[in-house]
Amino acid sequence: MAALRENSGRKRDVMGLGLAALSRLAGSRTLERSGLREPVQNLVSAATRNGFKVAGAASRTFSSSRKRGGDATRPAPAEDKGLFDLTPSEDQQMIVETVSEFAAEQLRPAAGEADEKLSPPDGLLTRAAELGVTLISIPEELGGAGAERSVVTNALVAEALAHGDLGLAVAVLAPSAVSNALVLWGDAQQQADYLPEFVGENVPAAALALLESKPLFDPFKPATKARRTPGGYQLDGVKSLVPRAGQAELFVVSADLEGRGPALFLVESSTKGVSIEADPAMGLRGAATGKLHLEKVSLPAGALLGGGSPDVFTEAVRLSRLGWAALATGTAKAVLDYVIPYVNERTAFGEPISHRQAVAFSVADIAIELEGMRLVMLRAAARAEQGKPFAREVALARKLAADKGMRIGSAGVQLLGGHGFVKEHPVERWYRDLRAIGVLEGVVLL
Repeated sequence: MAALRENSGRKRDVMGLGLAALSRLAGSRTLERSGLREPVQNLVSAATRNGFKVAGAASRTFSSSRKRGGDATRPAPAEDKGLFDLTPSEDQQMIVETVSEFAAEQLRPAAGEADEKLSPPDGLLTRAAELGVTLISIPEELGGAGAERSVVTNALVAEALAHGDLGLAVAVLAPSAVSNALVLWGDAQQQADYLPEFVGENVPAAALALLESKPLFDPFKPATKARRTPGGYQLDGVKSLVPRAGQAELFVVSADLEGRGPALFLVESSTKGVSIEADPAMGLRGAATGKLHLEKVSLPAGALLGGGSPDVFTEAVRLSRLGWAALATGTAKAVLDYVIPYVNERTAFGEPISHRQAVAFSVADIAIELEGMRLVMLRAAARAEQGKPFAREVALARKLAADKGMRIGSAGVQLLGGHGFVKEHPVERWYRDLRAIGVLEGVVLL
């Protein structure tokens, strides 16, 4: 896929500006003379490690130049071919090849640094935006490149990006989760207000925030509350592991709407009561995850997405889980592609360790389980794309991705022996990232 835009601006969040200022202060000669260098350096270190709780990112103004009436624009269902065909179309093949090349040349080399610094390297996401990932699902009538629903294409893109690195793939795909939600469930005015930004030259950082920090979290029972007010709604709660939370300008947030159950709301980061706190985790560290605090956040009536329909929320959860299954497949494929040459080149007792039956069988198991994961995931994506029921298929895909993905990551570490335990090789990072598949909700949306 050809590059579709050039991003000339660079956003910097409040946390980044604060750390930059502190870093310059830490290097000041005045501090050396006053004896304050060490305390300030300690502050810089603590801020980097724990993060500040800051206001939402300085946000652009999301608004349409005119009120838009009529019906929202929706993508048409894909053609029902009658058969489950895994052969990608010519356009899909071109997109996958382009994204795979980008993942190999840009994401894979940057992943180690991003994992260490808890943030994507400067300029990486700008280059990723040039791929036009958000355009795939936006209909041509709204300025995008889609003619019909593209769940399978989105799955193939997610898989290709995760082959480079899962954490950075999440950072790249987070804005498209919001644009997809607007395309699928936004009304005409919401689409007019927000979608033009996702097809312009400066795609905003955005995130789908469903997860909360509680044991056995059920996305259908969020602790975040939404109550009606005379002018709209008020939200209170905390969302966890939100990708690029410090930079995000727009969130789609789940909350329990009194008397109606879980619903989705559009929340701009500049809204009073929105604040961000760093929330680094075991894996996905390159996605710069943070906590989204909502304290008496007042929203207009037009912030409710999909009319608060239970069916809309259920579909959002299913499409998100399908996205995680696609990401797991891409990372599991990365593990397989890495361990095969390793076991063939690594020698012990005068021969490659792949000649040992236990090693050969372990690699074969990875390949078998990977094929099963991928087949079920693509079948679920194909049914969703054609507008068919896909609840059973996505449940199977999520279960396989969570169980087999984690097992593949563990087997990759084991096959490398001591090398699997050190950061010199990326397998340990992939193992940590794959652990997220079974516990995360939201973030991505196919």
